[in-house]
Amino acid sequence: MRLHHMALAILVVAIWGVNFVVIKVGLKEIPPILLCALRFFLCTFPAIFFIKRPAAPLRMVVGFGLVMFALQFALLFSGMYAGTTAGLASLVLQMQVFFTVLLAVLFLAEKPSIWQIAGALVSFSGIGLVASNSGGEISVYGLMLIIAAAATWGVGSLISKKLGKVDMFALVVWASLVAWPPLLVLSFFLEQNSWNAEIISHISWLTVGAIGYMVYPVTLLGFAAWSWLLSRYPAATVAPFTLLVPIFGFAASTLALREPLFDWKINAAALVIAGLCINLFGARIAVRIRPA
Repeated sequence: MRLHHMALAILVVAIWGVNFVVIKVGLKEIPPILLCALRFFLCTFPAIFFIKRPAAPLRMVVGFGLVMFALQFALLFSGMYAGTTAGLASLVLQMQVFFTVLLAVLFLAEKPSIWQIAGALVSFSGIGLVASNSGGEISVYGLMLIIAAAATWGVGSLISKKLGKVDMFALVVWASLVAWPPLLVLSFFLEQNSWNAEIISHISWLTVGAIGYMVYPVTLLGFAAWSWLLSRYPAATVAPFTLLVPIFGFAASTLALREPLFDWKINAAALVIAGLCINLFGARIAVRIRPA
């Protein structure tokens, strides 16, 4: 991967890592599915009036919007609303790397190297450390929802790969158009207690700012750039960068939300990062140290 493309990937995951804190801020005043609906509604309008539909089959655009946006984020926001802290949610969601690589092997005939497999196993041990410490900071129900969100991200990445080289900004805008109506309907039936004028009228400017962050840097910039990278590099090369998300997530949640940073969190993050390094640099290092 080229250096400036690697820098773009790191920028995107930094934005996504901080977003877990931003989501927690938004969930204080707005229920999870309604928050998702508002996010993708604002990603759609007014951009949809100026952006042409991407040159891709409509069914693929619809599938991307329903899976990558509507389903993934409804599960993620609900899992965090169920009690999972921002830092831990950012770590658990990175199971999407394993789903992405596995699905690419099964359906796209991509062949991961021994270093990619080894890196995945090391990183997975970090996720296992999180699961073994479930309790006060992460509920079993919340954990299950976030793992399900990771699986849908893997499916969404596969759809992105199948789309190939399309206008990714247009894809994000039009996929957002697909995502928000079913989310709004689902929220109406599941979150009726939050559907009243009093709650909406008392939304703070902090929550408005949180929604704005989710709409513009996270979605319109982040997912367009990420899908662009996936269209040009193998999934096993791009997906592991998201393992950096928990580092930014832990740092942001500790600084902004004063979440405690226990030793097991540091150890889990270290395992995840070690797996990423093995995945990205293992083969190069082995070649350099191999005897002539």
